[in-house]
Amino acid sequence: MLNPEIEKRKTFAIISHPDAGKTTLTEKFLLFGGAINTAGAVKRNKANQSNTSDFMEIERQRGISVATSVMGFEYSGKRINILDTPGHKDFAEDTYRTLSAVDSVVLVVDCVKGVEEQTEKLMSVCRMRNTPVIIFVNKMDREGKDAFDLLDEIEEKLSISLCPLSWPIGQGHTFKGVYSIYNKHLNLFNSDKSKVTESVVAVNDLDDSALLDYLKDTEVQTLKDDAELVNGVYGDLDLSLYKEGLVAPVFFGSAINNFGIKELLDTFIDIAPSPKHREAEERDVLVEEKNFTGFVFKIHANLDPKHRDRIAFLRICSGKFERNKFYYHTRQDKKLKFSNPMDFMANEKSIVEEAWPGDVVGLYDSGNFKIGDTLTEGEKLQFKGIPSFSPSIFKEVENMDPMRTKQLEKGIEQLTDEGVAQLFVMQPGNRKVIGAVGELQFEVINFRLEHEYGAKCRFRTLSYSRSSWVNSTDRKKLDEFVKRKQAHIGTDKEGNPVYLADNDYMINLTKQDYPDIEFFKTSEFK
Repeated sequence: MLNPEIEKRKTFAIISHPDAGKTTLTEKFLLFGGAINTAGAVKRNKANQSNTSDFMEIERQRGISVATSVMGFEYSGKRINILDTPGHKDFAEDTYRTLSAVDSVVLVVDCVKGVEEQTEKLMSVCRMRNTPVIIFVNKMDREGKDAFDLLDEIEEKLSISLCPLSWPIGQGHTFKGVYSIYNKHLNLFNSDKSKVTESVVAVNDLDDSALLDYLKDTEVQTLKDDAELVNGVYGDLDLSLYKEGLVAPVFFGSAINNFGIKELLDTFIDIAPSPKHREAEERDVLVEEKNFTGFVFKIHANLDPKHRDRIAFLRICSGKFERNKFYYHTRQDKKLKFSNPMDFMANEKSIVEEAWPGDVVGLYDSGNFKIGDTLTEGEKLQFKGIPSFSPSIFKEVENMDPMRTKQLEKGIEQLTDEGVAQLFVMQPGNRKVIGAVGELQFEVINFRLEHEYGAKCRFRTLSYSRSSWVNSTDRKKLDEFVKRKQAHIGTDKEGNPVYLADNDYMINLTKQDYPDIEFFKTSEFK
């Protein structure tokens, strides 16, 4: 029997293509959970109202999320932990890492644009771990694709079976609300963008005559026909298939107008999985084990610009985490104690005395942690699954102010520890090269170096566009390869050699020339 504290936990990430309404949906969850009183849209003209989960200065300026934020709240007797992720592809790595720390995912699809490229990539990462997915089709108050066509497109592009658990009444200007197929319950709403409004009507089934007080005959008939067709095509939800990541329940709504959010949230807490076992290199760690284990999936410096703080986000996998208790840092082989671990409500933090599997706690870090580090009560463990992916843009760092070299070095070191981008050191001269997925990452690094570390630098674009981690069973051959190809070799933060190339042709040619050397697309080759 699972501990009731573990049973209560629902830890999930909200993911999507940029602008599908992910941050807005996060806000509305917090609103329904009573964690905030009014929700602010991300793109807001008034300076005083910005949304809760985008709290870095650059996010407010650009109206996008560039870092994962963590929020927890209580709802219907459950403890819900939401990780809101960046949708922009330039920050995909932060999202991939976050997906290693959650038990399920809500994927947001814009009904006007349908499935976009970034959505497909995110879905493939979920599939790597068989993460259970719920799909929320957003912006139903706009004229978009027909609901049935959308379902076909999602099934085809994301190659997953679907099972709609709610259904829209109308769309665009005729959108009246959402019928919950799961609870056989219908809510018609007044739209209110910033507060939770009471439903106008709640009916128990589609034959209730009270429906005609609010909907036209034709609307009621269309809804009945649609519900029948959905049931005929998709049938009932098979919970075990959902938990294995093979079937995705689908909900419709409009996050900005609070349509369909409650249906999603109420069903989510009913069906989404509680924390379960995790794979470590050495063995499977069961959630009900007595001893504490957890891993760091994100590091964030300067959450509070007034204090130079650096926080490591720790996902708890088993046992109970307690404040002021010593825990074993397996990579550094030393014991650490945390006197003020943090619980998060976006940028509101409070000290937490104890936490359970599924929870994410923030640990003040003076530089002990790297992404992927494991904490235990003494056992030597290393949790699996936070690889670095091969970047496609490489730029050398040029210091603009030699008087502030120390600040620049510290800033680059901390921001790359955080995972904003990857750092490679090239010889001769210890040249620092930043590898990133998109241009926006360099903007963020520049902005944060200047505003948080008082350092200025320029980025000189290099010709490389591919990188491969290299290894060999024959150490001598690896050393010889590194020596010969010095102009193309950088070392990552772990000291592993990485071969940088201009194109795939160059990599393939090198592979033929050096058959004893193995080439890897991610850093997880051990």
